[in-house]
Amino acid sequence: MRVIGGAARGRRLRVPRGKDVRPTADRVRETLFNWLQGEVEGARVLDLFAGSGALGIEALSRGAGHATFVEQGRPALAALRDNLTIFGEDARIRVVPASAWRFLAGTAERPFDLVFLDPPFGHQWAGRAAAALEVGGWLAPEARIYLEAGKDEGSPTVPERWREDRSGTCGASDFHLYRRDGE
Repeated sequence: MRVIGGAARGRRLRVPRGKDVRPTADRVRETLFNWLQGEVEGARVLDLFAGSGALGIEALSRGAGHATFVEQGRPALAALRDNLTIFGEDARIRVVPASAWRFLAGTAERPFDLVFLDPPFGHQWAGRAAAALEVGGWLAPEARIYLEAGKDEGSPTVPERWREDRSGTCGASDFHLYRRDGE
């Protein structure tokens, strides 16, 4: 797996072995970032259930202003930290070694413009996490939210303020890009 575009284009990313981390396919990441053209530069990004960090790293490579990565699994956290070394000591990066639920139980210092929500499949967590993002000031008024879920999980329930812009399917994954209605 590699970074697809931007300053770190072509850099190899480490993915821990096992079924706990299921990185977003290169083809899906390429599609997603084509959809997001012009919206990543300077954005505050949250990579929830970060795993290897591929989505947040892609955003940083393409000029995101800040990225927070939330991951609790030890193998995934080790891979994430290793992958982030391609940026050196970068003040734009924050790694939170915690569960997404513990992180979302707090309140945001500043809202995020772009959120990658890609929880492990088979737990029906996408809808629960989407609802939690609406509490605590996590989302900017017109935030963009990428949500990936297993095909067999059905369409996740998302907050009323989220409007789906685009969606697609790849392998066992359904993916959606939402825009939050401004206040």
